[in-house]
Amino acid sequence: MRDDRERIIDILEAIERIEKYAASGREAFEREELIQVWMVHHLQMIGEATRSFSVSFREKHNEIPWSKIIGMRNILTHRYFGIDADVVWAVIENDLPDLKNKIAMILNEDHI
Repeated sequence: MRDDRERIIDILEAIERIEKYAASGREAFEREELIQVWMVHHLQMIGEATRSFSVSFREKHNEIPWSKIIGMRNILTHRYFGIDADVVWAVIENDLPDLKNKIAMILNEDHI
């Protein structure tokens, strides 16, 4: 079973993989189905790692909107044909940079 530190690293790696293709811009995202699938897959991974944290871990780091991340994962996983590309791109552009910074701060804490 993966521990919290490994899950934090999983989240950071997924964000970095999304960033790799997000750098190509919105047009590439809209044009390339493989980029869309890549990004959705890694957003699902972020949600899955988040879902696996204990409630106490999430409460301790309540500066992160854990329930929203898990909710996004549920939508991406269970309503695949109803995914809104605009929402996905907005998350990538607006939410992931802040999440990356906060996750990196947690990783750098001595006790994790």
